[in-house]
Amino acid sequence: MGDLLTGKTALITGGSRGIGRAIALKLGRAGCDVAILYHNSHEEAEEVCSTLRTLGRRAQAIQADVSDPEIIREAFDTFRTQFKCVDFVVSNAAIGVLRPALELSQKHWRRCLETNALALNMLAQQAVPLMPRGGRILAISSLGSTRAIPQYAFIGASKAALESLARSLAQELGPRGIGVNVVSAGVVDTDALKYFPNREQLLAEYARRTPAGPTLTPEDVANAVYLLCLPEASMITGHTLVVDGGYCISG
Repeated sequence: MGDLLTGKTALITGGSRGIGRAIALKLGRAGCDVAILYHNSHEEAEEVCSTLRTLGRRAQAIQADVSDPEIIREAFDTFRTQFKCVDFVVSNAAIGVLRPALELSQKHWRRCLETNALALNMLAQQAVPLMPRGGRILAISSLGSTRAIPQYAFIGASKAALESLARSLAQELGPRGIGVNVVSAGVVDTDALKYFPNREQLLAEYARRTPAGPTLTPEDVANAVYLLCLPEASMITGHTLVVDGGYCISG
């Protein structure tokens, strides 16, 4: 692959595990220095940073709750102690409660919307002053933004809001030379999927309907993020790139 992003700096939320970890390592191997925002997974975040440093990259782990605008501001204060600019921001951290919609509360709604959607805007507000032309802001969504998935109501709604917000940001930031896109992932067997009561059914159905192969990995999603960070993707903005192995096209 080569170090096609050498000299660039990336900030990834939820970068200690699963898809976020895969993105951090992918961009690091492509040449990026990397800052990771994590909530509780301190040891995992430090392990990712250690791996990045063995590649010769600068790496920084910052604890932050991305649902809180003040904490995001503090995280960027910490970020600036090591980095002067940021080229790529990936809003990956997400949260949700797996229950039927009729059992969900206003507290659940606020938590989903603040962590999964509002955080993108808060991150952009802090990152844009540090972002040169050619910078990219990316968000990770899921198929629940457009499809009804059992017990996924508020998470899906928050992902739909996330995708809509990304389109608005793309329109606003385009004149600054900053692209904004979303990568929507299919069923990826991460730690988060273990909380789904129908996990085995989801994986089996996904394998049955996916033309490109029975499994989708965090690395597949990271590859799509990497593609959208390349200079060749400079005219792609305001879009949602679906990475699902063809699941959605299969009846």
